[in-house]
Amino acid sequence: MAGARVLSIRPAGADDVPLIRQLIAELAEYEKLAHAVVATEADLRAQLFGAHPAAEVLIGEVDGTPAGFALFFHTFSTFLGKRGLYLEDLFVRPAFRGAGLGRHLMAALARIALQRDCGRFEWSVLDWNRPAIDFYRRLGATGMDAWTVQRLEGAALRALAARDEL
Repeated sequence: MAGARVLSIRPAGADDVPLIRQLIAELAEYEKLAHAVVATEADLRAQLFGAHPAAEVLIGEVDGTPAGFALFFHTFSTFLGKRGLYLEDLFVRPAFRGAGLGRHLMAALARIALQRDCGRFEWSVLDWNRPAIDFYRRLGATGMDAWTVQRLEGAALRALAARDEL
């Protein structure tokens, strides 16, 4: 079919760190959280490609051009007694939306979850991001509305760590 775009997905490598950092910045801008991005390329290189990688990244391309990414890692479910796959970030650059890349990235992650015998595949989405929520519902995802995310960071994290030291 004339005009069809070629979509491809590949695992990221250490040479992709500048691209990953840029995609994270673009995602943060979209989510109105640009001020919160402090990760450097050195941080990402160490955490993604160091001795003990904390997460993995898939790069999505459209016609050979980097168009998006998915960053994920494993969790563990005590109820299932199995690992889970957690999607930390999914982002497709605006110029490439509608080509099917987001769906292909999600399907690739689902295949990874099954290949690795994961019992679940989970992620969070901002409650105001209706296009993303609608996209996830079309994929068959179910909202976990009874659960809320809790977070400790910065001073609160340090204060708790210092409390009641043995």
